[in-house]
Amino acid sequence: MDGERTAVERRSIDIVPQAERHGSVRSLFTVWFAGNMQITTVVTGALGIALGLSLGWALVALAIGNLFGAVFMALHSAQGPKLGIPQMIQSRAQFGFRGAILPLILVLLMYVGFFASSAVLGGDALHAVTGWPDVLCIVLVSIVCTVLAAYGYRLIHSYERWISLVSGITFVVLTVLLLVHHPVGSSIHFGHTSFGSFLAVVAVAATWQITFAPYVADYSRYLPRRTSRTAAFWWTYAGSAIGAIWMMWLGAAITAVIVPKGADVASVVGLAPAHTGDVVSVVLILGVIAINVLNLYGMFMSATTTLTAIRPFGVTSRLRVSFVVGAAVVGTAVALAGRGDFLANYENFILFLAYFLIPWTAINLADFYLLRKERYDLAAIFDPNGRYGNVNWRAMAAYLIGVAVEIPFISSSFYTGPMVKHLGDADISWILGLIVSAVLYYVLMRPVVRAEQAAGLFREESEALT
Repeated sequence: MDGERTAVERRSIDIVPQAERHGSVRSLFTVWFAGNMQITTVVTGALGIALGLSLGWALVALAIGNLFGAVFMALHSAQGPKLGIPQMIQSRAQFGFRGAILPLILVLLMYVGFFASSAVLGGDALHAVTGWPDVLCIVLVSIVCTVLAAYGYRLIHSYERWISLVSGITFVVLTVLLLVHHPVGSSIHFGHTSFGSFLAVVAVAATWQITFAPYVADYSRYLPRRTSRTAAFWWTYAGSAIGAIWMMWLGAAITAVIVPKGADVASVVGLAPAHTGDVVSVVLILGVIAINVLNLYGMFMSATTTLTAIRPFGVTSRLRVSFVVGAAVVGTAVALAGRGDFLANYENFILFLAYFLIPWTAINLADFYLLRKERYDLAAIFDPNGRYGNVNWRAMAAYLIGVAVEIPFISSSFYTGPMVKHLGDADISWILGLIVSAVLYYVLMRPVVRAEQAAGLFREESEALT
């Protein structure tokens, strides 16, 4: 067993057989708790104040957005134990063997952007401890992530479990110090606020959670197939929602009472008692690694899924390591380029990409829970000539129409749609994207699924394969 824990993971995008399934569903809590207990989440929470809300309304908006958005990302968690395959390769069952390349490319861009943004913040924390050059600090943080991602699933789960404990203890102390030494309580008020600003903050928090949707099944696919769907949902939901709300509230409070320009590494470290700042910086570095190893692992999975759709090939351990290193090099290069103003612009681009991911998650969940009801021909997912076809134009239509419906209602620093001013500057695009794409996909695909049932094709083939 110890040898298995330290060996490079053998599986990549292929099906995990039942004989290799292992682990406890409770591990999903620590993966998503650790993934959110980090400085990028804190910085995101500062937007609640930056967008013009009082601290009280910011806390409410951040909570509502995370509680709502986490529903969608957690629903993906049950797909892992059921199907035993990574998250994004499941898209072939909806979009077709090569049609799935479209959402995969968008997800790859998202992974690169989030990796780069977090790497810069991790580099800042390492620089605060060591005084080493920024470039070296970013590279060193990325190297650690590369090693963890190369070893894969088991080591990632082990790392996230320990970081959950370390980060949890550290942030309890920092939160208490913030409440004791700063007027947070007196700063919470609920005066007049703009509905548009309130909904914008809700959208930021909800989008934060929904952008985790392409990750989720990657970290549950080794769990035994009998794993309760309800348990997988709630352990994932609790870990992600609690971690994100806590860190975003911390970021909003710091911005409201300490650093009006927005929470950052220095302001979080500044909460610590004298001579303990370096300890907090180290914890922040470990937290960045916790999320960036997930980003890097996801980059590897999505790149492999995309390339094997273009030209099928087997993924050996050596090729796996090469892919992970290549993804790390790309992400690190973007991080180094983004140390200046480019980083803020790229983060806006990533938030804009989220609008394209929302219709994908709606289609994927509608197919899994409402249409095919968890029953898939897994062999066909890996077959370009299989049941799911090359490109599913019904899914493409639902997806593209869902995106098109969103565009007039988007309100962001990257782009503002023409309908926003008629809604008091409120951004409802993500809500429309979820509803329209899910409903349209269900309507368009229902006759297809009924035909599969009538032909006797809608059977539980995954049982034999896994």
